[in-house]
Amino acid sequence: MKRFIKYTFYTLSGCLLIGGLFSCHSNTDEQDVRQPYVIPDSLMHTLKVDTVKVSPVTDAIKFNGIVDFNADKVANIFPLVSGNVSGITVMPGDYVHAGQVLGEVSSAEVANYNSNLVSDEATVRLTQKQLVQQQEMFKSGLASQVDVTTAEVNYQQAVAAKTAAEKIMSINGNNTNGQFALKSPVDGFIVQKNANNGMAIRPDNNAALFTVSDLQNVWVEANVYEESISKVHEGDEADVTTIAYPDKVFKGKVDKITNVLDPTSKVMKMRVVLPNPGYLLKPQMFATVTMYNNENKQAISISSSDLVFDNSQYYVVIYHDQKHIEIRPVEILSTNGKTTYIKSGVKPGEQIIGSDALLIYGSLNN
Repeated sequence: MKRFIKYTFYTLSGCLLIGGLFSCHSNTDEQDVRQPYVIPDSLMHTLKVDTVKVSPVTDAIKFNGIVDFNADKVANIFPLVSGNVSGITVMPGDYVHAGQVLGEVSSAEVANYNSNLVSDEATVRLTQKQLVQQQEMFKSGLASQVDVTTAEVNYQQAVAAKTAAEKIMSINGNNTNGQFALKSPVDGFIVQKNANNGMAIRPDNNAALFTVSDLQNVWVEANVYEESISKVHEGDEADVTTIAYPDKVFKGKVDKITNVLDPTSKVMKMRVVLPNPGYLLKPQMFATVTMYNNENKQAISISSSDLVFDNSQYYVVIYHDQKHIEIRPVEILSTNGKTTYIKSGVKPGEQIIGSDALLIYGSLNN
């Protein structure tokens, strides 16, 4: 009896051990089965899907340039009189209004203009009285017609001299204290300042004391090297980017090409004109001008943002539906920054994940 119980115990233990092994193996197999990746519903609401297409191959050409104010839309303020400058409170970059006083010039010339006006006004009164006197004497036979004519000429010359003195005073601000006011003729920004308090100036100075520009549109002066001269033309569209706003593209147009090479740098100058919303572009900013040149051929193209780079290989995430997504390697033909041309890997009409591609790529690889 004891031998039977012992045999039964060993038999049951062996069965339990074998059953446990099979059970563990079954659970392990279930855990190793990978569930297919499904795009979450929350991500589907914002997911962008692009379609592979065929488009003309466009080459991107980049030029280095500098932002500058539009010289065709500026007001230069030159000194009209000699004297000493005072009362300057504005600095480059300040916004000024039309008629705003930027500074004053203490000038002996302006004082002389006022003195001449006072003298000419007195001469007018004197010659007018002399004319009346000669006319009365002519009526009494005590003066000749020549005397009357001479008095009329003297009076007219005095009036002309007074009128000229008044205009000179008006041009110089009608200031009777010997001060000439430097006023801004337009609304805009001070982009250049060549005057300081206490500085002596003369009217034959070549440089403007102040330069005012509205900066609503600006220039970008770019350098064009010899190999790119044939690829740029007046009227071409251009994209402008800056270090200050790396994610913002400013749209402009080629306005002028000099058609001569600089003898020192051996480059041709190209001028791009573009609007300046919010006055974001500042004079003397470094800028990159990008132009696109058609190569007269077509290729499969996708947005450059659709690409994922991993392990020295470019990939795209092909979208069939929410539950069917695949990773596919592609071979790059060329790129112009915003568009990439594909040599192999995708076909026109296929759909590619255009947003969160890197996130989905990582999920598929886990």
